[in-house]
Amino acid sequence: MPEWWKRAVFYELYPRSFADSNNDGIGDLNGITSKMGYLHDLGVDAIWISPCFPSPQVDFGYDVSDYENIDPMYGTLKDFDAMAAEGKKKGVRIILDFVVNHSSDKHPWFVESRSSKTNPKRDWYIWRDGKNGGPPNNWMSTFGGSAWKLDPRTGSFITTTFMRNSRT
Repeated sequence: MPEWWKRAVFYELYPRSFADSNNDGIGDLNGITSKMGYLHDLGVDAIWISPCFPSPQVDFGYDVSDYENIDPMYGTLKDFDAMAAEGKKKGVRIILDFVVNHSSDKHPWFVESRSSKTNPKRDWYIWRDGKNGGPPNNWMSTFGGSAWKLDPRTGSFITTTFMRNSRT
């Protein structure tokens, strides 16, 4: 059924607070795996998992620093595979919130982009020169204050629209 999602029941979950399998106070992938039968019994067809990739957690995991791994606080790639297998067994599909419209300032793409104004990855992010000694415009961050932060390495401003506490 190619358009299964049109009639599917989705359950969005934030792994950090969903189910803690090892009693460390942080939900994890093994916790999600342990609840797969419960989710199936609720009538859930698919779970939509908020970012569980490595992150410095400045923006609750939405500041991804590695799109190819699992944040150790949530488990391992092996734990993810086990969760996916249990989901398949129970008929619960897994959708990952794959946030590529912004990344952490720790991500290799960003680190490379900030290395110089001529770096090939520079235009992967919104860098601008300032105006009259200040930011390039009056854009505001989602969390308040200017959306721009001066980067002393190149003297340019980088947008920090999605960050609660910019560390660039």
